[in-house]
Amino acid sequence: MGTTNGLAANTVVGVLGGTGPQGLGLARRLALAGTPVIIGSRDATRAADAAAGLPDGARGMSNADCARASDVVIVAVPYDGHATLLSPLRKELAGKVVIDCVNPLGFDGKGAFGIPVPDGSACEEAQAVLPESQVTGAFHHLSAVHLMDPSRAEIDCDVLVVGDEREASDLTQALAERITGVRAIFAGRLRNAHQIEALTANLISINRRYKAHAGIRVTDV
Repeated sequence: MGTTNGLAANTVVGVLGGTGPQGLGLARRLALAGTPVIIGSRDATRAADAAAGLPDGARGMSNADCARASDVVIVAVPYDGHATLLSPLRKELAGKVVIDCVNPLGFDGKGAFGIPVPDGSACEEAQAVLPESQVTGAFHHLSAVHLMDPSRAEIDCDVLVVGDEREASDLTQALAERITGVRAIFAGRLRNAHQIEALTANLISINRRYKAHAGIRVTDV
């Protein structure tokens, strides 16, 4: 199989939290691009049911089995279950690229807002919990509604990628660009993840005001 920036065509991508809207939407788009995908969930049966609705070849497993069987893993769970999910999977995820798209957000009567994370960001928390993995951040600003919309052929959005290791961030960019319409932009080291995660609160505010599903585009690149 050929490779692009170290990403082989037959690279198996697991999505932890793959039965939620964001994880399932990413899994769907990657599967449409011909990527072997595994949906991970606390409930293997639920994961298998979700995978059955994706293009042929997608599979569903428990989170542990998904982490074990995948070459690259996307983390797409609510922030309150983030560390709890990852901690028991340290061994299964060792040596692998782990792409975190978790947004630590709070909600009140004024809308969405970024919440402080002891390690600085969800991405940095993931790296602290998984020291033997190569953690990157990506996919924070892709609309789950657009990802799941069968009438939308392309996703008109840039994906900001952060990471401390060039090989891992290049691989993450290559994977993101398998989604038709997406352009991946390197946006700095993992320490810059907190701005990217918190920016999602601004997009939620935009969506509420304009009845939209906004993404972002970076100009002059």
